[in-house]
Amino acid sequence: MVQPAGETIVADIDVSKLDDQERLGQLGYRQELRRVLGLFDNFSVAFAYLSPVVGIYSLFVFGAGTGGPAYIWTIPFVVAFMLLVALVFGELGSHYPVSGALYQYGKYSVGPAYGWWIGWIYGVALLATVASVDTGVVSYLTQLLHNWFGWNINPLSHSTILIVTVIFILLQLLLNSVGASVLGHVARLGVYVETIGTFGVALALGIHGYNHGFGFLFKTQGEQYVKTNSLSASLGVPIDFGGHWLTGAALVAVLASVYIFYGFESAGDIAEETKQASRQIPRAMRLSLIYGGIASFVLVMGLLLATPASASGWASTISLTGGIPAILSVLPSWLQDVFLLLVVIAFFSCGTAVQAAGSRVAYAYGRDGALPGGNVLRKISPRFKTPINALLIGTVVPILFTLLVNVNPSHNVKILWFTYPANVNALTALVSFATSGIYLAFLLTVIGSGIARARGWKPEGSFRLGKWGWPVTIVAGAYLLFMFLNIIWPSGLASPRGILYNLDWITLVVMAVILLVGLVVYLIAQPGRRLAEHVHDATEPTGAELGEHEPAS
Repeated sequence: MVQPAGETIVADIDVSKLDDQERLGQLGYRQELRRVLGLFDNFSVAFAYLSPVVGIYSLFVFGAGTGGPAYIWTIPFVVAFMLLVALVFGELGSHYPVSGALYQYGKYSVGPAYGWWIGWIYGVALLATVASVDTGVVSYLTQLLHNWFGWNINPLSHSTILIVTVIFILLQLLLNSVGASVLGHVARLGVYVETIGTFGVALALGIHGYNHGFGFLFKTQGEQYVKTNSLSASLGVPIDFGGHWLTGAALVAVLASVYIFYGFESAGDIAEETKQASRQIPRAMRLSLIYGGIASFVLVMGLLLATPASASGWASTISLTGGIPAILSVLPSWLQDVFLLLVVIAFFSCGTAVQAAGSRVAYAYGRDGALPGGNVLRKISPRFKTPINALLIGTVVPILFTLLVNVNPSHNVKILWFTYPANVNALTALVSFATSGIYLAFLLTVIGSGIARARGWKPEGSFRLGKWGWPVTIVAGAYLLFMFLNIIWPSGLASPRGILYNLDWITLVVMAVILLVGLVVYLIAQPGRRLAEHVHDATEPTGAELGEHEPAS
């Protein structure tokens, strides 16, 4: 399984012409998972994780309430820059088609410790995302049950949130456990549902009759002013951008898109279950991002054009008590229920895909001996060829995270130099890390790609950037750094950023805690030597061959 020390490096092998099993062997691994997924399956998993329906149904009010209708133009902006990131990842994924994606890319391009920390940050963010997605479905599910059966279930009840989330996560575990082909079917269903839930909603609202013309999409509705900001009244606190849209409101509104357009990298997490992985992974990454961008733009456009024509109607709709349900209320009740059902399925499909991605990262760590109990984590189901114990990690940890909804102080809590705000449950604080953690892992991976390129790494997969390698890497890295700082920057609880998403210092503090826990785990696991055995690529002078470390003896 491990590439023996001192093995002659065959530098002239054309990686793009190796079959999946041969390439895996060149990277020091043997085929353990069942390779059954095609391009559409791989694309579907990435698209289900990205999930325009989940993202927009969760963040539409946030985006419109901070940037007005013009916030829609943040969608092509973010998609364009993330497409550059997808190109960098696609080149890495084509050359290193191994389960674990970002962890593997960092490990091979820079070295064991670098890859370990990327994987730790990315893996915890994935597990937090599972909890975020599955708790996010509660309000839609309870509304659907009320409409169908007349059940009055409180979606804000901690017990309701926990019960629904546990049921969803266990069902996702069951489906993920019985084979990658089942994951592919669930993800395919997610694509169909997302398509109907985006294009279908926009079409239905258009048939009913839009209240605005296309020019409405270029207006701000005064959201940059504290007196006319829609969220100020419903939140009971002033949202003040100082009258600045581009340099104020837009920098916050863009987060409504930033929080959606990732997940495409999960195509690389399931590389060892994908046929012709070197060729299909880059395509799946690009296609999921592009199709997700188009679907998101169409849905947001339809929702914005369907908002009431009056200023007061806009303000009441773009509020915590309005939102997408208020917009859809003009449709027949049976059609509203159909769309509600599609939303619930989309959330479920998204959670299934994220759990699958997270479990593959845990499996990759276990196989490399990078975590305590690695031999347990790497266990494969003899019947279904799925990483069953790693999937249990993707089940138990999100459930434990969900328990954090019970930590909800009724008053501000002063901790050292920062304040934990009242009525914000701890799960919300953890979820605030999910996106910032993803962006940090993305940034480190792109930096790692640049380091490898500077050392002389030459991509040999089916997808190569060629002369565009450096420009794409530099621009992608600059974008990720800018958005990472935009997400985490502590600007005070009175600022729109602090009020609406990063809670001043809380996101940074949560990140620091997760890194501290990671340091403890790293010191306990002592993965350095074992990881050094898994960075030998017999076809490229990277890792040990570049002097990062010596091969294991």
